[in-house]
Amino acid sequence: MGFMCAKPHAKLYMLLSASLLLCYGVGNTYCSTVHENSGDLHSLLDFKRGIISDPNGALSSWNTSTHYCRWRGVICIRKGPWRVSGLNLTSQSIVGEITSSLANLTLLSTFDLSSNLLVGYIPPLNGHQQLDTIYLNDNLLEGTIPDALTNYSNLRKLDLSRNHLSGAIPPKIGSLSNLEIFVISRNNLTGSIPEELWRLPNMVDLKLNQNRLIGKIPQSINMSRLQVLGVAFNNLGKALPSLGSSF
Repeated sequence: MGFMCAKPHAKLYMLLSASLLLCYGVGNTYCSTVHENSGDLHSLLDFKRGIISDPNGALSSWNTSTHYCRWRGVICIRKGPWRVSGLNLTSQSIVGEITSSLANLTLLSTFDLSSNLLVGYIPPLNGHQQLDTIYLNDNLLEGTIPDALTNYSNLRKLDLSRNHLSGAIPPKIGSLSNLEIFVISRNNLTGSIPEELWRLPNMVDLKLNQNRLIGKIPQSINMSRLQVLGVAFNNLGKALPSLGSSF
């Protein structure tokens, strides 16, 4: 009989295939609403539930009708399976708490919630060996600097300044050999500065000013890359260390 019409289910298959090609083949990588990783999806939705005010609508796109890689502030790995590698919601005036469920974003590299109105404690983000950058500065966070932050061996940038943090600086911060930026100024931190902190080889920017730290600054600091040191407005010894020509 010659040409035969395709069966209805074959037509449907062809339409679906064409849609997938449009989604994944022409730059619109995430137009599918099939969420490949339910852990990442539910972690983000749980974080949204912890936000009680979102005046700028920063989280308005955070719903299951859109792939989470297209949600505002969410950054995904550029190849499948699509996992969350970054969360950037800086300066959105969001109010709420940082939920511990974000610990399930195990491929998270950049975590920036700076300049918001977040309250409560810094949750442990256990298992985040990919973490490179944590910016939680300019919020209303309280409690201590969690020891869990010292487990991120690849961490290079940590800014917790302008919060209401208290307690001591964890000595294990000195184990973060890749740390380049450590800013904890304008908190209510107490105790002495751990000796281990002065031996971090890659430190470039170290700001501890405007806390209630006590003790003395070592006269010799082995930080060959250090460019910025802020220690003013504490209860430290007056003598500044010898920083060498690299300062």
